[in-house]
Amino acid sequence: MSDNVISLHKNAPAPKPVLTVVPDPVPAAPVPLWVRSGRAVRGAVTHERTRATARATVRHSLYLAGGAGVVARRTWQGRTVAVHHQMRAAAVAAGNQEIAAEWQEKADRFRTDRHRRRMDLISGVPQMAKSAAIGTAGTEGVLLLLGACMAIHNHNVHDVIAPTLAAVDAVRALCWFVSVAWGPALALALLAGLSHLWRAGQQQQTAPAWARPATSGVDDVPVTPSVVVKSLSDLGISSLRKAIKEMADGAAGMLGPITLAGCGVEVDVTLPSGVSTEEVLGKRRKLAENLSRHEHELHMTLPPAPRTVRMWIADSGALDQPIGPSPLLTDPDATADMHRGRAPWGVDLRGDAVLVSLWQKHMLITGLSNQGKTASLRALALWLALDPRVEFRIADLKGVGDWQMFDGIATALIQGPTDDHVIEATEMLEGAVTEMTDRIALMRELTAKGWSQDKILSDPRFNPLVLVVDEAQVAYGSGAQETFVTEKGAVRKGAPFGGSKADSRYFQAVKKIHDQGRAVNVTTWEGTQDPTNENLPKRSREGNHIRASLVLGTESQARMAVGDSAVDAGAAPHKLRQGLDKGTLVVAGDGVKLAPGQPSATARTHYIGPEDAEVIAERAKALRAGVGTAPGPEAPVREVDHLADVAAVLGSEERMKSDEIRQHLAQRWPEVYKSWSASDLVQALKPFGAEPRKYNGNQMISRARLFAAIESRADETEGTENAG
Repeated sequence: MSDNVISLHKNAPAPKPVLTVVPDPVPAAPVPLWVRSGRAVRGAVTHERTRATARATVRHSLYLAGGAGVVARRTWQGRTVAVHHQMRAAAVAAGNQEIAAEWQEKADRFRTDRHRRRMDLISGVPQMAKSAAIGTAGTEGVLLLLGACMAIHNHNVHDVIAPTLAAVDAVRALCWFVSVAWGPALALALLAGLSHLWRAGQQQQTAPAWARPATSGVDDVPVTPSVVVKSLSDLGISSLRKAIKEMADGAAGMLGPITLAGCGVEVDVTLPSGVSTEEVLGKRRKLAENLSRHEHELHMTLPPAPRTVRMWIADSGALDQPIGPSPLLTDPDATADMHRGRAPWGVDLRGDAVLVSLWQKHMLITGLSNQGKTASLRALALWLALDPRVEFRIADLKGVGDWQMFDGIATALIQGPTDDHVIEATEMLEGAVTEMTDRIALMRELTAKGWSQDKILSDPRFNPLVLVVDEAQVAYGSGAQETFVTEKGAVRKGAPFGGSKADSRYFQAVKKIHDQGRAVNVTTWEGTQDPTNENLPKRSREGNHIRASLVLGTESQARMAVGDSAVDAGAAPHKLRQGLDKGTLVVAGDGVKLAPGQPSATARTHYIGPEDAEVIAERAKALRAGVGTAPGPEAPVREVDHLADVAAVLGSEERMKSDEIRQHLAQRWPEVYKSWSASDLVQALKPFGAEPRKYNGNQMISRARLFAAIESRADETEGTENAG
């Protein structure tokens, strides 16, 4: 046993102590003096207190220097015609010759008055000297006269000069007082002057941003002409900055009146020559930051006046506050009139109500997922449901119950995202096309009888028919295709139900309604996500009278949603904040009242939740006589052909697992195949030699063998007919 192990045995000897020699630690090498000095200096220089002191020194020094420049510039402008020339130049640039002539007249009058004052001053110097001499002599004469009177009264001739000596003593005392007070008075004057210069520099923010103290918020930053002009000057547009520098009065002449507009202010900015509106519109984020606002708190559009940008600047944080409830909730007796009324949709940036005319209007609403598209579309439909004359046919291709409250209001309610639901939605639109055609024929007949247009459209046979397709991108992206069996038993493909190409039955139905439906009160409303040329064809989106968009990801998507002209004029749904601006949309078209020259408006829509929507829907049902809702067009009774059904499911695939085919068959024709097992499928195909066979370890059905069986059956049928 080793010496350093303790034995637990009763008679084990005690271990011997072991002495360990620990060497003394090696002393650390001394740090050189220059290293310690450098560390101390660096610590002192980089200390927060030192940095704060340096920033304060730079800030206040530049406030003084900048303030001196501001005061000098103001003094120069006050004594010269620089302001007049700059205001005249601004008027000429704006094309206002009358104001330019007025400023030229003011400049000429200012020069004339200044010349007269200078000539009066020059000619007045000799007169002032003469007046001073006469005043001095007169004063001395009065003093001597007073002294003579005193001498006569006192019988002392020396009293003659006593008043003069007293005046000399008074002047000497005044000089003594001035000599004593001169130093403090000069110091106070210098301090007052420096304070004035510092104040002028501080108001104009002549110190750099890094030297200015950090503000705790921007709520106290008002929008004044100087703030707007400074923000425009700092945009980084050299021609704009140079033009502003040459203008007078802080370039306030380029600004229109700053007016209160809802929860913000509005101002028109007339840009100087050489600066395009496109340059300023492209600097929206930087301009908002210069105004101490977030990007979403600044909206810019182009009014009718040339070279003018209209800016609406929100109060800080105002757009994050909720708006009031919908009038449909606050007024339980509200009704609707599609022809003459307007639907309350929300409020604009000014806080004014946004009212939408839906009479004979096709509508498109798009945006990213989960941003309030369905709620915005449904809010209009709920108002319109209060007009008993309006018929709804609705296809909800999401199918999660967003439109369930319209059961009992809509005559057709399709809910689901599958190809079968796309087929039903397509047949719903095609049925509307047939009705539209019948209405057009009836309109021609009534017109020939001498009926007026108003009389025709007021006829119950022309009651408004609104076709709502929510999540329309499902239809435009669907691969559902019609298949049929020829008389010879061959399986053929017809036109696709969905898709965005010209042969799509859904697309063709929408196109036909866009072309002619409005005239006979048949309109479509489509809601779609994330617009692209694939899930929202150009011909379809441009056929709408009202185009609205919630937040989008890119400018190209914004152009697809609301059109190029609206985006070029400042519409920016791609600048909205995803998740924070839910329900806020940009509306373009003729359904919403817009300011003159404005192609679009930004609206914050009223949110109507599912529970509130149910309440409004019940009121709508009470106004109607009871509309039966059909779950969708009924499928015609068909003859079951197992080979043709499997071919339709297989499509263009070379092989498919038999279990997958069975599942697709059950989904498409549940009344026939829902209870089928794998053996049922085998027994149905085995007589034709098309039963599943193993391929790579899986039971697969081959397309080649299936179509060979169909052709063989067709040949047998043809041979039997010929023999007969």
